[in-house]
Amino acid sequence: MSDFIKTAVVSVVLTLAAHSGTFAQSTGTSKYKCMVQMTNYAGEGAYIVVSLINSKNGYDKTLYVMGPDKKWYNSLKEWYKFQSKKPANISAVTGASVTGGDRSVNVFEIETAKINAGYKLRFESAVEDQKYHVKDVEIPLTTEALSAKTDGTGFIRYVRFSPN
Repeated sequence: MSDFIKTAVVSVVLTLAAHSGTFAQSTGTSKYKCMVQMTNYAGEGAYIVVSLINSKNGYDKTLYVMGPDKKWYNSLKEWYKFQSKKPANISAVTGASVTGGDRSVNVFEIETAKINAGYKLRFESAVEDQKYHVKDVEIPLTTEALSAKTDGTGFIRYVRFSPN
């Protein structure tokens, strides 16, 4: 084989390898640091669940649960219905509850293909003997929204994301 053909073949192979690496990255996951700042409410620590919501407003996946005691999960009513129908092992994505005025910083892993594809992130919150907020914060899962601060409507003052 001539040197010209060898060089052309090597060039094509390297180009294909470079493009397949880009494809693998775009179909993987991305990590985002998420800060939840709470309002200054009085009472027990809030239980918060962060869910991936599909384009039909249905639950797709639980990303994180702030609140370690399973006996209180039923206070997050809408999510609890989903979790009861399609139980998932959430022990790897569970942390402490968050009290009034405090903040919590966690890292979420989100499938890259679901960004800019009609999904949303929903933050539900509940505090013992107080109101339950099914959509305390709901954020369109877009590149733009993931770089902005989003205000809450209940116990959450705001949520802010940054790439991790």
